[in-house]
Amino acid sequence: MRHRPRPLSRRHLLAGTAALTAGLVAVPSVAAARGSAPSADDLGRHARRARRTYDALQHHFHDPGTGLYLETYPRTEANPWSYVWPFSQALVGTQVLAGIRGHHRRYAPDVAARFAALESYWNAGTEPPGYDSYVRPPLGHGGDKFYDDNEWNALAFIQRHLMSSGGDRAALTRAAEIFDLVVHGWDTDPDHPCPGGVFWTQADWSRDRNTVSNAPGAEVGLHLYLLTGERYYLDWALRMYEWVRGCLLAPNGLYWDSIRLDGSIWEAQFSYNQGVMIGAGALLYRATGEPEYLDQARDTATRALAHYAADDRYFTQPARFHAIFFANLLRLGTLRPDPAYYDAMRAYAEQARARVHDPDTGLYRFTGDDPVLLLEQAGMLRIEAMLAWHPDDHAMLT
Repeated sequence: MRHRPRPLSRRHLLAGTAALTAGLVAVPSVAAARGSAPSADDLGRHARRARRTYDALQHHFHDPGTGLYLETYPRTEANPWSYVWPFSQALVGTQVLAGIRGHHRRYAPDVAARFAALESYWNAGTEPPGYDSYVRPPLGHGGDKFYDDNEWNALAFIQRHLMSSGGDRAALTRAAEIFDLVVHGWDTDPDHPCPGGVFWTQADWSRDRNTVSNAPGAEVGLHLYLLTGERYYLDWALRMYEWVRGCLLAPNGLYWDSIRLDGSIWEAQFSYNQGVMIGAGALLYRATGEPEYLDQARDTATRALAHYAADDRYFTQPARFHAIFFANLLRLGTLRPDPAYYDAMRAYAEQARARVHDPDTGLYRFTGDDPVLLLEQAGMLRIEAMLAWHPDDHAMLT
């Protein structure tokens, strides 16, 4: 039986919008509440840096003929193009650049080009459909589906809707298709340790269930619930969020990475693990009005900021993880402003620039003389562009 995406009716979209404007949870003006908003000079400086980082990204990684990117510069991979995970981060970096006030007209065509090229990874022949890990024929050989890869893309589609005047129905429809894929990835075997959870991939070589295959899925579902009012999205988002809380919350209040089918846990505490649970908790508060979810998000944020600031830990993890962490901190700040969120991102960006930025090329050389990763250049683009966003726009970040 062919998969049918759940329709997003005009009635549901209007109902969701009405619920938001009626105030499920009011979102205050960040600029008015935070008390230490960046100055116009600060925003302008970060916008200039973001543009230069983007120019370097395009010059060294982008192929204008296909719209695709290299995985590394110089190229070291046998495959000519990047996998979908790095591509998705270049896409969202372009989106955030276009979201800087005064930049939309200049960069909107680039955003459209990114979404067009993303379809080179779409596999409509599977049930349910989704994005393969690598470019599909004729440009590539396709690949296994990863649930977190698809969730990053769904969040980009939701951001496209939020950043579009009047919304973008097609983008929401694709996000809803991806959410159905994520639900399909839920572990239904009650005999597994910590039963439930979304698997990391459909590939048979891994049966891990991860924070980042569940919490971003919860974020997608919660955005869709807030926009449509459909209970299906809220119920599944709650299930994903609570599974992570129950299975991967560490004694120090941060989240471990994943659990294997033998019950062993990979206890790495990556910054993006914390970020997506912060984001999911904040969205759950908006969706339900229950203060416990906001309290959980703020507690994770406080603990994570202290953890990564100690012992130079920010530079033991990649920029791409921090870009996701900081985006979720800024969205949390739209509900309960805290200047520490923006300040931490700014401090990291300044340190990265001082340590690894190559002023001659505009590239961020986190790996020294080794090839530059698309993921890291895209991560720094996203961070620098977010630093240039007006605080009142942070609610559009995903």
